[in-house]
Amino acid sequence: MAKGKVIISCAVTGAIHTPSMSPFLPITAEEIAEASIGAAEAGAAIIHLHARNPVDGRPDQDPDLFEPFLKVIKQRCDAVINLTTGGHPAMTLQERLRPATRFQPEVASLNMGTMGFGLFPMLDRYKDWKHDWEPATLEGSRDLVFKNTFKDIEDLLNLLSPNGTRFEFECYDTSHLYNLAHFLDRGLVKAPLFIQTCFGILGGIGSHPDDVMHMKRTADRLFGDQYEWSVLGAGARQMSIVAMAASMGGNVRVGLEDSLWAGRGKLAETNAQQVRMAREIIENMGLSVATPDEARAILHLKGADRTAI
Repeated sequence: MAKGKVIISCAVTGAIHTPSMSPFLPITAEEIAEASIGAAEAGAAIIHLHARNPVDGRPDQDPDLFEPFLKVIKQRCDAVINLTTGGHPAMTLQERLRPATRFQPEVASLNMGTMGFGLFPMLDRYKDWKHDWEPATLEGSRDLVFKNTFKDIEDLLNLLSPNGTRFEFECYDTSHLYNLAHFLDRGLVKAPLFIQTCFGILGGIGSHPDDVMHMKRTADRLFGDQYEWSVLGAGARQMSIVAMAASMGGNVRVGLEDSLWAGRGKLAETNAQQVRMAREIIENMGLSVATPDEARAILHLKGADRTAI
């Protein structure tokens, strides 16, 4: 675990929330770039990135949509770039892998197990939709399997690891930690592992403090000192989980991918706003926020100069 230095990751747009849910959700390449740079300036060492169709906001893994904002982010800040291989749960693995394969980032996300990914409860919270695809996609998650088989994970590791890309291992339940331990035992992943325990998605573990403690205890038992722990909390529990993890020596992830909020009933207007909130929590505990280069050292990353961005 990082001692005294907390890595803040910011996931600026994701594939879960839809344009009708917030006017502040970044959609275009320019918006994603500005959101990322703002988050980095506020203290995020790692920027986790998805792309969207600039016309209707639909999640899209076309590398040509990533390229414009990736180049701007790299030019204007030194944050670690973390590209999704999760995309959207309805996409094929081949679709999801395209950006990370092309750009060979320092970090790529890697979902550590097949699961349900229930977004349909959000249908009850909104009545007016800008695009027909939004309610259809949310409804579709009622009968959707987010496929991340052992073969999928092994294929992804074998494809991206030779480029020096390391991974944000996204673990939505206890079984995902055991899956990761399996790949560590086989020598397909190497320490230090960057483990992102994800709380509050329907289909994964909940967001109660006992759930956070359970995932931490399990990871400690399986991985000992071979991992760096980070957390993300979906929705309203985002900042309370940030506070809990930071107090326990963990790293944190915020951003509009995970929560649209900046307090009860108050939409976050920027990703930077959430980063600043997390940073205030961390610094009020007497801890320091890691710089991008400190994050690179902690996670043993290859450096921005060895990517294809």
